[in-house]
Amino acid sequence: MSRPSVALAAVLLALSAGPGLAQHGHDAPPARVAPAAGEAAAAVDAFHAALRAGDRDAALALLAEDALIFEAGGAERSKAEYASHHLEADAAFAAATEDAVTRRSGDVSGDVAWITSEGRTTGAFNGRPVDQITTETMLLRRHADGWRIQHIHWSSRAARAD
Repeated sequence: MSRPSVALAAVLLALSAGPGLAQHGHDAPPARVAPAAGEAAAAVDAFHAALRAGDRDAALALLAEDALIFEAGGAERSKAEYASHHLEADAAFAAATEDAVTRRSGDVSGDVAWITSEGRTTGAFNGRPVDQITTETMLLRRHADGWRIQHIHWSSRAARAD
């Protein structure tokens, strides 16, 4: 997917999500994944399951060659770059912690799907407690053999005491 296509997909996401995506907190309407995006959502879940299991090959198989990954203010601009930098650490973190999706939405336009997830990650990693509120946006493109993740944007913050 070219960079203009990624930008177009982001615009489609914002337009299709309606006002609920822009809201924060408990007043936001329930999110939902459109039935047409079910297979794309399953690919996102399979990616996370592969990371948790430490199955590097399965995780990489779900990424497009020119995947763009944004995480913690940084960017990895291909599957190969991700594999050589953060994949191992992401897999170790996923294996050591528990994550729960608290809200998810998604839809499809042609061969592009978007899945947005909000959640909470807890546990311990490298001897430190983890309690984070997380957000994730994944843009996927349909290929002849299934959905591939084209873009990931991960963001998190420390959870506040309730």
